[in-house]
Amino acid sequence: MSLSLRDQLLKAGLVNQKQAKQVGKDKQKQQRLAHKGQAVLDDSQQRAAQEAMAEKVKRDQELNRQQQEKAEQKARAAQIKQLIEVSRLPKLTTEDYYNFVDDKKVKRLSVNNLMRNKLSSGSLAIVHHGGGYEVIPREAALKIQERDPSRIVQLNTPTEAPDEDDPYAAYQIPDDLMW
Repeated sequence: MSLSLRDQLLKAGLVNQKQAKQVGKDKQKQQRLAHKGQAVLDDSQQRAAQEAMAEKVKRDQELNRQQQEKAEQKARAAQIKQLIEVSRLPKLTTEDYYNFVDDKKVKRLSVNNLMRNKLSSGSLAIVHHGGGYEVIPREAALKIQERDPSRIVQLNTPTEAPDEDDPYAAYQIPDDLMW
């Protein structure tokens, strides 16, 4: 039968009988206090483990939050793409163009007379889509603006009907001159 570590240390002469008894008493005392819940054990390892666990939980929460943000951004982008593709007006190939400013550059879209009037009155809007521009109705543009305002290139405020008693009603000022 093998000897316990205590007996092996005594036999080797590394500790004496008095030291072995003292270690045994200390161990029993720690067990008794731990059982009663009064022990002040070596908490440094437990504290370090708890801090490491808390740090890991914090990191995991941060990573989870970042993943959720990415998923939400993808979902918003998909919603915007779907809104544009479902509600966009067909592209025209006419000689009549509507000029607008995007990023300090003048761009133009081929439009007809009705589209020009609706764009200037605010019934239609111009949005970025797939490296180009699309014309969509105002309602769809407002939904897109809620999700990503940077996609809206031009959305005019709707014009109000002129007052009946306006003395200058007969003198309309054009706001979309042909260039």
